[in-house]
Amino acid sequence: MTDRADQRGWLARTVLPGGQEPDPRFSLANERTFLAWIRTSMALLAGGIAIEAFAVDLFEVPVRKAVALLLIGLGMFVSAGAFARWIGVERAIRRRAPLPLPLIAPVLGVGGAIGALTVAYFIAFR
Repeated sequence: MTDRADQRGWLARTVLPGGQEPDPRFSLANERTFLAWIRTSMALLAGGIAIEAFAVDLFEVPVRKAVALLLIGLGMFVSAGAFARWIGVERAIRRRAPLPLPLIAPVLGVGGAIGALTVAYFIAFR
């Protein structure tokens, strides 16, 4: 008789070794959360591009580039962090272990606040 874990492909066995096959609802919920983080990263990337492209008259060049780069950098961080989070949660689910701490949220919150405060400052005191 073949073990269910052996029925998975080589990539799944490599990325998600050991543990028990979870209820598919938990894996699908983890995937939906991953996709929500990816949507957030895409919004940050689009915001950075929009600041650089459309805020030419609103900010000085160094400020505009700094805000755009902050948003783009946050988008890249969130995208990479979403994948790391997905892997960590999926492994924890399979091992029936506590879920890992979500490190993306505090970094995103602080980075978003810095970006928003910078934009607000330069709009108010321009």
